[in-house]
Amino acid sequence: MGKQEQKEFGFGTQIRKSPYFDATVRWGATGFSVYNHMYIPRDFGDPVQNFWNLVNDAILCDVAVERQVEISGPDAAKFAQMLTPRDLSKCAVGQCKYVLITNADGGILNDPILLRLEENRFWISLADSDILLWAQGVAVNSGLDVQIREPDVSPLQLQGPKSGEIMKALFGDSITDLRYYWLREYDLDGIPLIVSRTGWSSELGYELYLQDSSKGDELWEKSMAAGAPFGLKPGHTSSIRRIEGGMLSYHADMDINTNPYELGLDRLVELDMEAEFIGKAALKRIREQGVSRKQVGVLIDGPALSGPNTKFWTLENEGQSVGKVTSAIFSPRLEKNIALAMVSADVAEIGTTLEVDMPNGKRTATVVERPFFDPNKKIAAG
Repeated sequence: MGKQEQKEFGFGTQIRKSPYFDATVRWGATGFSVYNHMYIPRDFGDPVQNFWNLVNDAILCDVAVERQVEISGPDAAKFAQMLTPRDLSKCAVGQCKYVLITNADGGILNDPILLRLEENRFWISLADSDILLWAQGVAVNSGLDVQIREPDVSPLQLQGPKSGEIMKALFGDSITDLRYYWLREYDLDGIPLIVSRTGWSSELGYELYLQDSSKGDELWEKSMAAGAPFGLKPGHTSSIRRIEGGMLSYHADMDINTNPYELGLDRLVELDMEAEFIGKAALKRIREQGVSRKQVGVLIDGPALSGPNTKFWTLENEGQSVGKVTSAIFSPRLEKNIALAMVSADVAEIGTTLEVDMPNGKRTATVVERPFFDPNKKIAAG
């Protein structure tokens, strides 16, 4: 018998492959989704085991789909501020910020991490939408001196309680004083990296932004080798953990028709700063008028859900539709069906009982506080 031919994954060349794609297949990835026009691994076997690997030890995730939009030039800081309602005036070089990008109606176009690499150079590390096109379009008539491009940058996520030890094995003791939401430049045996204390897991974690896609395989193998003594496993972003942590997924929990106030993200909107940004007038109006719907956490009664919801489930109150479940999953740690939902403001109070219309019938849902676990993010801030 000859060597078995490796299965080809493919939708043609228009869906891009990450620099880690071949490595993830070698290490057991069997299913992929598409995010920012790229493959993202979504299946390394049992998602519950993936969750336990994350919360007990550490996982390495290919998140090259988090594409970067680079803003550079003399007016880079002014332009970056135009894109977001969050005040960037105190964002130091070397700092990262979670921001929202809003349109003229105050609708959310993306919820990226912004990294300030230099005085006049920023990266926006994207969720799943085409902000490169938006930013280039905004720049055209802005009158500002900026360059907007997508650099050759592909992040890897190392997440979980052992990630700090693994990073020490890779980079030495100096990595231990990298603070939450800060970044640093590293050269790892000729592999050029930006490393940040960030991630999409609600756990202690780091992101390794590879700046040379030809070295993807080398970085993946080096990371797995350094992590082997600490139980590092290949993995994928955990829906269970991110819903436990109340972390939002673009296109699921929010979209272009959602505003920050509906999500309770008032802290990311600074309407009183002098700087202008897109959506300022609309967001002022929304703040004054109040919102008609709100995001809430809900617990869903009944047997454990077999997996995440693949469509929005209608929420009802006395037979009337009052909203939808956006992200739902069974948490093996909490032993509960947990979900994020968008509901009418008049049924958003903690303790309100609703009915959720699911594919196999109706169940009771109760409005609860979110996040469901570690509400103060003490684990990730560590």
